Amino acid sequence: MWLQQRLKGMPGLLSSSWARRMLIVLLLFLIFYWYLTSDGVLRFLHMSRDSSGEAGACLQTDMNRWKMFVERGEGVIRGPTSDDGAPFVVGNGHFLVDVEANRLWVSPSSQPGSAPVHQTDFAPNVRLQLAGKRQEARAFMLWFRKGSVVSVRCIQPGPSPFSSSRECVTIREEYIAHRSRPNIYLQRIHISNPTDRALSLEVSAGGESPAFRSGPEGQDDRDFLLFSGRVPTEKSGPVVAVAVAVKKMGSHVTVGAKAEYTENVVSVVHSSEPVEPGKAEEALARVKEAARKEMQEVLRAKLEELVQDHQQAWMDLFISGVEIRKITDAHTPSSRTVNTTLYYVLSASTAPLLDRRVGAEERERLESSLNYADHCFSGHATMHAENLWPERVSSVAQILQLLTLWNLTLQKRGCKVLVAAGVHGMMQGMVLSFGGLQFTENHLQFQADPDVLHNSYSLRGIRYNKDLINLAVLPDAEGKPFLHMSVKPQEKPVKLYACEAGCMNEPVELTSEVKGHTFPVLVTRPITALLYISTDLTHLQDLRHTLHVKAIMAHEDHMAKQYPGLPFLFWFSVASLITLFHLFLFKLIYNEYCGPGAKPLFRSKVIKIAAQETDP
Repeated sequence: MWLQQRLKGMPGLLSSSWARRMLIVLLLFLIFYWYLTSDGVLRFLHMSRDSSGEAGACLQTDMNRWKMFVERGEGVIRGPTSDDGAPFVVGNGHFLVDVEANRLWVSPSSQPGSAPVHQTDFAPNVRLQLAGKRQEARAFMLWFRKGSVVSVRCIQPGPSPFSSSRECVTIREEYIAHRSRPNIYLQRIHISNPTDRALSLEVSAGGESPAFRSGPEGQDDRDFLLFSGRVPTEKSGPVVAVAVAVKKMGSHVTVGAKAEYTENVVSVVHSSEPVEPGKAEEALARVKEAARKEMQEVLRAKLEELVQDHQQAWMDLFISGVEIRKITDAHTPSSRTVNTTLYYVLSASTAPLLDRRVGAEERERLESSLNYADHCFSGHATMHAENLWPERVSSVAQILQLLTLWNLTLQKRGCKVLVAAGVHGMMQGMVLSFGGLQFTENHLQFQADPDVLHNSYSLRGIRYNKDLINLAVLPDAEGKPFLHMSVKPQEKPVKLYACEAGCMNEPVELTSEVKGHTFPVLVTRPITALLYISTDLTHLQDLRHTLHVKAIMAHEDHMAKQYPGLPFLFWFSVASLITLFHLFLFKLIYNEYCGPGAKPLFRSKVIKIAAQETDP
């Protein structure tokens, strides 16, 4: 009976629009709650990541190992569902390899500032294919600190009564353009076969093309192929002679059941300067002989030592760099954008300081220019120059254009000596330019725009007389910016001193303490540098008398004057509108209760006693 009565009352309850809305909200909440408690989100994420079936799930497991490197800003990942078109390249200034497109670019000169601008139709990478495969998924990682591209391919073999359909063959590859041995290219291959059957993979070696011919070369059982060809620089102009020696592999690779296979494919790339077509044969003979000789030397070397030398060279480069900690505007590049730009520019730049052919005198001159690059970097900071720190780079041609633009910018801003120092100088110049650091005759000054210090970032590994300086712009508990400095002495300790804008306070001696040193952000009128660093204490003490500042204020006071808020006319208009509104409201109330025909403020009841007359 009770239920029947409640059911009879339901149509009346649902006739209310408020009740219908509440019922719909409750229903949606119950569906969402069920979806969460039944692992619906997890199933959705699994389906989205598993777009390639079991091969995609296997690939996701490998990609998860890369995430910590990406979170630390040490790499960039592209999976099978990613729409990022950034090129995955390796290079050292003498040559550059587009790993995904399998194309080789060569430089016509070994001089600093030159770049591998000539594309060849030579395919430097070995390709492995499994016949009868069901599915395949592949991912790449650009590994900044190791200067390499890492690739993972997960392949699900065809059906077999002896293996589970969930088992996938994993092919891991690493591509390296050696940093200190500029003619060496490595492709490291590791195949893991977890199935219960042996698998045979077809090897398709690159190299052969109409422009490149090959011939076998031998030294005992260590055979290699020598490719040679001509790369035109113009339609009917000089040509570049190119020779590539590649370690020879068989046509098939067999990996046993529950087994692994490892191979290291070594290549040596030599190219000539542009020559006239009539002298091309002579240039080809020279580069072929140079490639043959170096290949024989490399085959006798220990491969692991070569890899360690390369990785150490890249890690030494990334001792310097830029770290973006907090972005509060749309124009400041992200850490990913900064690190990717640095990697691309460095990959297309030569390293004369690592070249064994550079003499001791020249090496010493280059190192001295790194330790004190006078007048570099002049002008405003490049932090917000979107053409120098592009968010998206889509091709090798764009990388080469970016390198040209950086070379031109640094040369025009007083950094010619850094550009001449090759990849180490390019790193220093780009870091100096990002924050607006400039070397003068006696000091290093930090001349960032005070209006952009709401962003938090750090510049590390700034070379100053063989010491490394780290400078950071950080916010305090109230969000006000301050400067943090630390010094890492490299050789014999040298005393460094620093003072904030105006140098009105006594300069502070910088030490190698872990906690570092902090300086307030002060703004002078007229605007001067925010921080001065020097080895000469007397110079900094004298500097206060030569800056001729009229006033010094805290950063927040400067910002308050720069952005004082809305103008007085706006607030006067708002106050006038509010006043008029209240006057109008007062007039309405007055007319209602005090004006002509106003209603009485208080109502009273009048009791009339009617005397009824009755007939006698």
